[in-house]
Amino acid sequence: MPIGAVLDQLELTSPQVRVVAEFYKRSYGLEANFSKDEVICSAPARILRFRTGPANQLLSVRFRFPSLSSFNAFSTRLQANKLSVKCSGSEDERMLCVVDPDGRELHFRVSNAADEEAANSTDARLQHFAVRTPDPDALVSFYVETLGFTVSDFVRDEDGVLRAAFLRSDDEHHILAIFRAAEARFDHFSCEVTDWTALRDWADRMAAASISLEWGVGRHGPGNDTFFMVKDPDGNLAEISAELEVCAPDRPIGLWPHRPETLNQWGVAIMRS
Repeated sequence: MPIGAVLDQLELTSPQVRVVAEFYKRSYGLEANFSKDEVICSAPARILRFRTGPANQLLSVRFRFPSLSSFNAFSTRLQANKLSVKCSGSEDERMLCVVDPDGRELHFRVSNAADEEAANSTDARLQHFAVRTPDPDALVSFYVETLGFTVSDFVRDEDGVLRAAFLRSDDEHHILAIFRAAEARFDHFSCEVTDWTALRDWADRMAAASISLEWGVGRHGPGNDTFFMVKDPDGNLAEISAELEVCAPDRPIGLWPHRPETLNQWGVAIMRS
């Protein structure tokens, strides 16, 4: 069974935090709160943090659990797997932190009433993220065997080499996509909207802000969602997605060929390797 966590926040580095913040204000409607060397860009149910540093690097990811019981079950799992875990916060607002094989910090907390209200009211909630790595097998092993994420789909080439993996933590098709590439870096994040009409409206919003679509409108194979992506000033991809597949608990793992049509059934694809 999936562990039940959802995506809460992403923290990236940027050599131009103010420029990036302005982009996300125009494109995703995020308000910027600046401090000395970072900016928090936020709107209901979507939060991005940018710290001064090199482009395209994901420092940390924060997830949240819907209940204290699911959080505690996850904590027990980490202890059973003898994973090095840092704890912070009060007894009522505990936070767990672990580090994945590519060096990213993963933070886990419990949802509160404000979180649920924001998720129910937003027109675009932060839903999944993707990374590139030279060793996708190691990342998949860590997230699945150690943390308890569930594989939805694999993409393999003709030699059986793993090219991409899509992992879920609840019933939505993926919260994390992993792509084989020459270097470890951030790939994209996605905000999920309610339906195809909302996707169209967000594309119109990008046009009104003079932001060209970098990829799409298209339809992914894994996840079967419609989408488009734009590119921020650092070269990060930012996605709007609609109608992502909802998976049954006993859904078998899908296997897709490594070809452009897998990533976009409607046309051109961005191939990471």
